[in-house]
Amino acid sequence: MTSPDKAAPATGGPETDGLDARLVVDRGGFRLDVTLTAAPGEVLALLGPNGAGKTTALRALAGLTPLTAGHLRLDGAALDGTPPETRPVGVVFQDYLLFPHLSALDNVAFGPRCQGVPKARARAEAAAWLERMGLAEHAAARPRRLSGGQAQRVALARALATRPRLLLLDEPLAALDARTRLEVRSRLRRHLADFEAVAVLVTHDPLDAMVLADRLVVIEHGGSVQEGTPAEIARRPRTDYIAHLVGLNLYRGRAEGHTVRIDGGPAITTTEKLSGPAFVAFPPGAVTLHRDRPTGSSARNLWQGRVAGLESHGDQIRVDVTGELPLAADLTAVATAELGLHPGAEVWATVKAAQTHAYPA
Repeated sequence: MTSPDKAAPATGGPETDGLDARLVVDRGGFRLDVTLTAAPGEVLALLGPNGAGKTTALRALAGLTPLTAGHLRLDGAALDGTPPETRPVGVVFQDYLLFPHLSALDNVAFGPRCQGVPKARARAEAAAWLERMGLAEHAAARPRRLSGGQAQRVALARALATRPRLLLLDEPLAALDARTRLEVRSRLRRHLADFEAVAVLVTHDPLDAMVLADRLVVIEHGGSVQEGTPAEIARRPRTDYIAHLVGLNLYRGRAEGHTVRIDGGPAITTTEKLSGPAFVAFPPGAVTLHRDRPTGSSARNLWQGRVAGLESHGDQIRVDVTGELPLAADLTAVATAELGLHPGAEVWATVKAAQTHAYPA
């Protein structure tokens, strides 16, 4: 996603440019300990469930929460202990925190004014940022007259107007309705692609992370559990949380050839040949359900279970099955009705080996 014509940053050298941090924060009974690195022009997403430590990490980067240990360097310069207001960091908060008594123009001009830029020049720079965001006609509007998407863009322009070397975005799309979110996500992706420094996005929404970020760091219980590109994370999830986000059934066991014996469960036949600890994943759409034990099926994986619940999932029905191998299956509404599925119904589940994906644990 990084724009190929981004200019090199003016400070630091090739070894020091960008973000290099180990964030250790002890707060009551919670401990955050994550390592984050990112190059200029890279968008890094911190993804994880509520309470995982994402916002704590963002506040530590901004200087709003002090580090217990570790380090924080940006373009080779140590920021540990540096007051938040002197850091080359821009922040877009979840609720945007625009000044209600100022116009959109003066909200954006606020940052440059705090940096000592003369009023006329700061307002001219702010007008240019609003035009870049497609908001020139709303320059005189106060925040209460702006839509959610417009307010988000003003907040982004205000953060970028200070020319930060690190841009922090805290759930930037969470306050938007579904329709507005789609449009603003697309706009935000374009703006981040043009950003020449490091951007760190905090979100619990996998789609925001997959669309906006170059690389993901998944945080659970205060620590990093997986890191990689969106494609790598989606293809090889390593925790139940990640598997749920990307829509896969995930199991861990021990592989011997084309068979993975699940910990405390049955065996799964796979196309990959492995040896040792392994994960096996397959999508709910790969599961076929039967009310009677199938005969003559080409699927080599067959398990008996019971329907635990059904719920709408897009244009399909997500069926949760407990039994030999707990799993989720996606069926059409017609197939669900024809099978007469209901909570408590006994079923047989089949999955073809070719639709599974095994990889080392």
